[in-house]
Amino acid sequence: MNSNKKYSNNPLVSLMRQPKIYIKLPSGGEYWPPGSIQMPETGDLPVYSMTAHDELRLKIPDALMNGQAMVDVIQNCIPNIKNAWMTPNIDLDILLIAIRIATYGERMKVPLNIPNIEQEYEVDLRYIMASLMDQISWEPRIQVSPTLIIYVKPITYRQVSESVTQGFETQRIIELANDSKMSEEEKLRTFRDKFDKLTSLTTGLIHNSVFKIDSDQTSTDNLQFIKEFLENADKDIFDAIKAHIETMRLRNTLKPLKITPTPEMIEAGVPDKELEIPLVFDASTFFV
Repeated sequence: MNSNKKYSNNPLVSLMRQPKIYIKLPSGGEYWPPGSIQMPETGDLPVYSMTAHDELRLKIPDALMNGQAMVDVIQNCIPNIKNAWMTPNIDLDILLIAIRIATYGERMKVPLNIPNIEQEYEVDLRYIMASLMDQISWEPRIQVSPTLIIYVKPITYRQVSESVTQGFETQRIIELANDSKMSEEEKLRTFRDKFDKLTSLTTGLIHNSVFKIDSDQTSTDNLQFIKEFLENADKDIFDAIKAHIETMRLRNTLKPLKITPTPEMIEAGVPDKELEIPLVFDASTFFV
């Protein structure tokens, strides 16, 4: 697919962006809803560099906060993705790394985060991407009991964005508890309202992850039936699903990079021991 196809009558079309790299997805295209991605037969997605407009998008605080900026950039740089909100979480880091490589190259400097020492380390994003592809996997099957099997899928980028909002809501609840200007009645009312929303978001993430339930009595992939079941099931079932999803999250979280300091780094004050460099692909800093 060529993103310049709509400009086919423009004599400058050959000078416009061309794919810089091609990538495969850890999901292999599974867990994407119909219509949200156009998978090539080879499974290789073309990745274009960001435009100046894309860079500007990533500098708009509100668009970064609600995730819209990242959605627009992903869809513009990887035209085969039609609805980036539906990106399974296990594919997200690979997409961001690919766009970064296509735009700025394979090398990226990251701070060592050592108190009172300003040192950077240059990482090879190709190595990071390859490590991620080897690491990421998803186990959809949860054997809750000998007679009950529940199937779950990765959360989407939309749900990731909602989780970020949830974190701000949690912080807001803590701040409310210490707000001396509000009466106890106002605190209680506001706290209850925000806590209810927080609880709905948390349970909603679990509900939205389940896509099929099998038992010795029946089997269904009807989402309404599944929602009703989860709302009325024993707490142990909900806890089993939550624990499995957390296990998958930890398995697929990018691990810190372990490095041995160079003589130059040691001379600059870096401790002479193996260091761990946390790698976080945050849109507000990763593309700057």
